[in-house]
Amino acid sequence: MSSKVKNTIIILVIFIMIGLSSVAYNFVYQKAKISEKQKKIKDLKLYQLDTESLNMQLALLTKRVAELDSVLANRKYNIPFNVSQASFFDFVNQVSYGFSSHSYVNIEFNETETGTNFNIFHYTLNGIAEFNDLIKLIYAIEESKQLKKIESLELSNNVQVDADGTPHYLVNYKFKAKIYFSSDNRFFVKDLKENSIIPNPAYDFFYPLIRNEIPPNKDKLLDVQSAQLLALIPDGAFLVDASGNTYLLWEGDQVYLGYLTNINYQNTEVNFVLNKGGIIENVTLKLVKEKKLSK
Repeated sequence: MSSKVKNTIIILVIFIMIGLSSVAYNFVYQKAKISEKQKKIKDLKLYQLDTESLNMQLALLTKRVAELDSVLANRKYNIPFNVSQASFFDFVNQVSYGFSSHSYVNIEFNETETGTNFNIFHYTLNGIAEFNDLIKLIYAIEESKQLKKIESLELSNNVQVDADGTPHYLVNYKFKAKIYFSSDNRFFVKDLKENSIIPNPAYDFFYPLIRNEIPPNKDKLLDVQSAQLLALIPDGAFLVDASGNTYLLWEGDQVYLGYLTNINYQNTEVNFVLNKGGIIENVTLKLVKEKKLSK
């Protein structure tokens, strides 16, 4: 066999091997990859939408989200999403900002309780406050939009007297507060609006009906107990106290511990109503006429 024939046969064998390798590569090795790519293209075509359809879907979903958010926002209470421990300190500071100088709040963080659907921060609050300040604090915690609850409330009366003798009837208090929050944002409200947390005025049942402490006469009003009626004038009465200070009063004017209620010109007398530590007294002062000296 000539060398030319041998070379031709070798080249032919090489071409056959290359052809077989190509066939094996395309139909065996690449077949799985081709099938995978074709499946992915098919899946993408199923969700292929134009821009207008996508915008319509976005508008519908945005409306639905707004409706759900509105439903949650209109609920009286919400369980917030992942609040911090410091948020309750800030809340109490905001509520107690306008309290009187005799009221204060101490806050202590106790523990975190982990539940299935929500978690709870536990706090202890204690201090001294005027009754209406305490009512504001309790009402704000209980009525807050973000769910909070009070338990184990302890109250007792407290009387403080200033250096000038002014009494203040206060309340010692101690209670526990539970602050609820969730680690799931399903019920998260985007634009949260706080409830009205300002209560109506309440009767102070810690204020004693009968009081030993009588407030001092800081405004220098007429002390009826030591006063004397000097004269009656149209629509008024002229009086003097034990120190020689004179006062011109009309019906309804305030005096120390009470008010001038009536001027009786017919009987030449004036009537007062006084509140002496819860004991109500009516006091009448008559005009003393001077006796004429006989010659």
